[in-house]
Amino acid sequence: MLKPMLTYDRLYVEFLYYFNEARDYFECHEVMEELWMEEGRNHLYQGLLQVAVGLYHHFNGNVSGSIKLFTAALDKLSHYPPEALGIDLAKLVQDSRLYVEQLSQFEQSPFEPYDLHIVIQDEQLVHLVEQLKLNPPAAHDKES
Repeated sequence: MLKPMLTYDRLYVEFLYYFNEARDYFECHEVMEELWMEEGRNHLYQGLLQVAVGLYHHFNGNVSGSIKLFTAALDKLSHYPPEALGIDLAKLVQDSRLYVEQLSQFEQSPFEPYDLHIVIQDEQLVHLVEQLKLNPPAAHDKES
């Protein structure tokens, strides 16, 4: 039996590109915030946005801000099915939970920030991200 074809918003595809390929968590925030507002402030989008911002904070030395964002993300994302929006959400939740556990012990065991990876399960979505890699989107103005 064939799965129905899903339509993915361009901003969501850009978010995955910035998260997995460019590793630009500021841009993740920019595109996902726009999508989140367009889509009626969907909690799933907000949770994904908060994971990216949590990483952004840690990469910029703000451990307490990172913990706060990861915790908020986990509160939202843990209520969704293991596979949502064409991604392995359960793995992202598990990886985020481990990250925040490490952050909570940061004073005793500091560690360098590291990237997380969102596993894309829908082949159509994989293709859309691959297409975006061939023609990357223009970055938003970081001064705004």
